Amino acid sequence: MGKVIAVANQKGGVGKTTTCVNLAASLAATRRKVLVIDLDPQGNATMGSGVDKYQTPTTAYELLIDEKPIHDVVIKETSGKYDLIAANGDVTAAEIKLMECFAREVRLRNALAPVRDYYDFIFIDCPPSLNMLTVNAMSAADSVLVPMQCEYYALEGITALLDTIGKLASVVNPGLEIEGILRTMYDPRNRLANDVSDQLKGHFGDKVYRTVIPRNVRLAEAPSFGAPAMYYEKSSAGAKAYLALAGEMLRRSEQKFESTEAE
Repeated sequence: MGKVIAVANQKGGVGKTTTCVNLAASLAATRRKVLVIDLDPQGNATMGSGVDKYQTPTTAYELLIDEKPIHDVVIKETSGKYDLIAANGDVTAAEIKLMECFAREVRLRNALAPVRDYYDFIFIDCPPSLNMLTVNAMSAADSVLVPMQCEYYALEGITALLDTIGKLASVVNPGLEIEGILRTMYDPRNRLANDVSDQLKGHFGDKVYRTVIPRNVRLAEAPSFGAPAMYYEKSSAGAKAYLALAGEMLRRSEQKFESTEAE
């Protein structure tokens, strides 16, 4: 069964969508079957995948509200070589409509059930706020990947986020866990960044990925060309960092599987 990972942070501008798109592309490059679900009405993951959010015939709205079969909503042709469920402004309407729906917290979980065995990884790009779309993502996910910048308010913010995740899990998904904490836009010359990084590792231990995503111009430029960094500039530091993260994630999954088998 594939792993469903929500990429979430209540704070905007931390590299959430960049992580979702580039990690998905890096895993797809290792011949894993990957699906990206864009639940953010801004549609940045959609545009970053080379899909025009204004022209796409179907979005997450049709999946969640109209209950269309997932195979009818998935877009197969993306620049990142993964499958995509797109988002645009219609998803804002989905958030409102969900309030009227039966079993509104688990609509996404139920929709994904038929394809859980088909994909190796399913990434959900969450909106940067706690709403019914985020609740659906948390309900459907096995784990949460948290991208964050190493800056002054980061530790306080991540504590609040993990508290929110814990409360949501107790209500809609008791098995939900933290997949990992990813340090993004990292500048090793910045003393504060290093201090916060050390505090993160001291507090969260091996939940913090060893891979660090640097500040990188090519990584920032890639979305405007509708492609993940590895297909825009594969030799860039950003593209290499996400490939390294994919490798680290695969190793972690294998180790976890082996330890479960040993028990």
